[in-house]
Amino acid sequence: MIRERKVILDADLAELYGTQTKRLNEQVKRNRDRFPDDFIFQLTADEKSEVVANCDHLERLKYSPRLPYAFTEHGALMAATVLNTPRAVDISVYVVRAFVRLRDILASNEELAAKLTELEQRVSSHDAAIRELIDAIRRLMAPEPGKNRSIGFAPWSD
Repeated sequence: MIRERKVILDADLAELYGTQTKRLNEQVKRNRDRFPDDFIFQLTADEKSEVVANCDHLERLKYSPRLPYAFTEHGALMAATVLNTPRAVDISVYVVRAFVRLRDILASNEELAAKLTELEQRVSSHDAAIRELIDAIRRLMAPEPGKNRSIGFAPWSD
């Protein structure tokens, strides 16, 4: 996730499509009209540093002077069409499935987070109810003042 979008970097996409990153980016530049900003964007230096720090397989990008491109789901598909190689077409199907699976996982995580929040709210209201119940039990257990009776025989007095 970069800029709140699910993306794949140009180096990973090029590897999937069986081509060099340089060739992939050349095709993107030649067909720039097919890649609007919601299909592809270039990472900033800070984003690149964060990606390199978080993704071990992108260590090689650390020393690259160029800022990588990030492809959204639609951009990855468009890249397959501009590359137009058999492997790119085959892999594009897998890329679509991967993005759909990722979308499903994120949706289920959002549902889980909502359920946890609901449960947390329920438990916090139960805590107050349990606290009140314990206080009531303690009050019942405490002897009432002034009603102590002595043990043994006591004459009846009227």
